[in-house]
Amino acid sequence: MANYKKKLDFWQIWNMSFGMIGIQFGFALQGGFMSRIFQTLGADKDAIPMLWIAAPLTGLLIQPIVGYMSDRTWHPKFGRRKPFFFIGALLSSIALFFTPYSSALWMAAGALWILDASINISMEPFRALVADKLPDNQRSYGFVVQTLIIGTGTWVASNLPWLMTRMGVPNTAAEGVVPDSVKYAFAIGAFVLFASILYTILKTEEYPPEDLEEFEAEKAKTRGIIIGFKEVLKSIVTMPTVMKQLGVVQFFSWFAFFTMWSFATPAITEHVFGATDPSSAAYNNAADSVGNYLGTYGLVSMFAALLLALFTSKYLINRKLLHLVSLVAGGCGFILIYFITAPWMLHICFALVGISWASILSMPYAMLSSSVDPKKMGIYMGIFNMFIVIPQIIAAIGGVNFLYKLLFGEAVINTMLLAGTLLILAGLSNLLITDKKAAHD
Repeated sequence: MANYKKKLDFWQIWNMSFGMIGIQFGFALQGGFMSRIFQTLGADKDAIPMLWIAAPLTGLLIQPIVGYMSDRTWHPKFGRRKPFFFIGALLSSIALFFTPYSSALWMAAGALWILDASINISMEPFRALVADKLPDNQRSYGFVVQTLIIGTGTWVASNLPWLMTRMGVPNTAAEGVVPDSVKYAFAIGAFVLFASILYTILKTEEYPPEDLEEFEAEKAKTRGIIIGFKEVLKSIVTMPTVMKQLGVVQFFSWFAFFTMWSFATPAITEHVFGATDPSSAAYNNAADSVGNYLGTYGLVSMFAALLLALFTSKYLINRKLLHLVSLVAGGCGFILIYFITAPWMLHICFALVGISWASILSMPYAMLSSSVDPKKMGIYMGIFNMFIVIPQIIAAIGGVNFLYKLLFGEAVINTMLLAGTLLILAGLSNLLITDKKAAHD
């Protein structure tokens, strides 16, 4: 495959990554408003991380399996990764639409599980597709363009409930009922998710295996659940050193962002707006505002990715150094939330977080894709997801509650101090990466 990869222009890369805007609609609505839904349905603040646990557990199981299967898939008409795009898009859009109609906590937690499982089916092949289609010297550019699309999705989706409210849709409801503004936002997200992934499917062609006979023979030898499971385990044991080093960076990064997704709404509505009753107008107005401020990190990540796209299209970059600085900036943004004196300052805090988000969604994958066997790109991208979901699982089963109270005290705003500290540690962990090919584009 690598022998005949040609350079692609911006719009070709844009088309093959456009479906990520829909995937990010799903993740942004999930990340920005699931805790609000949980609180509306009666969840205690300290119970929220455990309600999130289904999401990372699902990713831990599904992404390596989907990666393994997509590596061994080829159809002359439907390609290698595109069948997984379609299946994931269909299931995700259905789950996203129905999630805010949950009437009990167990239903909301189950809906989150189904939603995250479905999104993961589509997301992992998108990462692999960039590595499939682009030569080595365009990898950073490709992942940065993908990040530009993701940032756009994060910003728009995070602002949807706020926008619905401004358009006259009610943002309050009876106790235990999710407001219509959130329901409308999730419905719009479901449509965008399916439509954007369908656009990528229709606009993108995939390269066939370099040697089709060898590909079919190899696939025949590795057919079966047991053999597939052994192959995944073997790939985990023999993963490249750079993946292990990046794993440390990913661990701290995603622990920090899981802390934000779980606690930003209760922490900021209480600390900044003084609103604590989920059924009150004050809380729901504050929660809309939190979504608006969270959208800032998506907007800034979009512009950061745009600048990076312009730069990486012409020049080589030091991926390791860029990632280090970006993560430290985001860590400072989280910490500043504790000290702000007016709500508008949250835009500054989340702008710094957006710089780190742009880097998290591009630089680790660019570094990894330069260090793994192209024939196993899908499975390695799936295994790499372990370093995203394991910290989230640890956070969900009590890690966040234990650490923020131990290190900073009982107030829920201290979760943002924890997130900032972890993100700075993630930045410094880039110093562990020694592979020059991975670190420099």
